[in-house]
Amino acid sequence: MHIVVYCLDHPDVIALRRTHFAAHKARLETSPLHTVIAGPLTEPDGTIVGSFFLYDAHDIETVRAFVLEDPFNIAGIWKTVDIRCFEKRAGRC
Repeated sequence: MHIVVYCLDHPDVIALRRTHFAAHKARLETSPLHTVIAGPLTEPDGTIVGSFFLYDAHDIETVRAFVLEDPFNIAGIWKTVDIRCFEKRAGRC
């Protein structure tokens, strides 16, 4: 099952994001989840405003538990965290 995680940052957290980036990245690199794609959400000028993840997982609760323990979430960087199941109907793999 695919799970989409869409996180939007609080305003003015770029410095806080930089502070916690190494821990966030290390956690993702050692994740027990299969990450299909992940990266920052940006404005057209490149300003980071959030995070996007697409996981292939057995259940949404496993993903939810993993995401809520992310260093970015614990540090209060993400204002909103939306976690949804996703059904692929078009596109290439």
